[in-house]
Amino acid sequence: MKKLYVLLAVVFIATNLMAQGFKIGPKLGANISGNTGLQFENGFNFGYHAGFFSEIMLTDKLGIQPEVLWSQVNLKSANNLSQIYSPSLGDLQDIKLSYLSIPLMLNIRPVKLITIQAGPQYSILVDKTKSFTSNAQSAFKSGDFAMVAGIQLKVLSFRVYGRYAIGLSSINDIVADDKWQSQTIQLGLGLAL
Repeated sequence: MKKLYVLLAVVFIATNLMAQGFKIGPKLGANISGNTGLQFENGFNFGYHAGFFSEIMLTDKLGIQPEVLWSQVNLKSANNLSQIYSPSLGDLQDIKLSYLSIPLMLNIRPVKLITIQAGPQYSILVDKTKSFTSNAQSAFKSGDFAMVAGIQLKVLSFRVYGRYAIGLSSINDIVADDKWQSQTIQLGLGLAL
């Protein structure tokens, strides 16, 4: 009998979510990343992100959008990064970081086609690669907490979006004096199923 009650509760909740606007789907896009640390070149470098989102509209105008994204961040260091911190770090000119990012966006939909998004994002460093050395893995912290804001356009079942994310904490795991804060512009496309 308990199983029947649980099944009825799940069906009731799912029906309510579908009535309010529950969608899931894949998304894919570009990361344009940089770092505010003194030891990194000014400018942004291209990477990518891919993953899944769920769109849960609580009302016609307000909802949440949790996501799970695989995100690649490419950085270019200044020529003197290895000389400043330690010659044992080797050549750190091109750095690739892979993150599992988990944003939780608040969706505000002033009109049917436009959604304003804002919320926190926590990214877990999964893989650290760079040219010519394996010692540099200890240079970056294992997580990055950021705030994200952007806009999303709803075109049929597609979601076209642009976002800006700024790290709130330093990802420098070598010294505390030089703050390395991430900055990322994300442009992408999602498909709501």
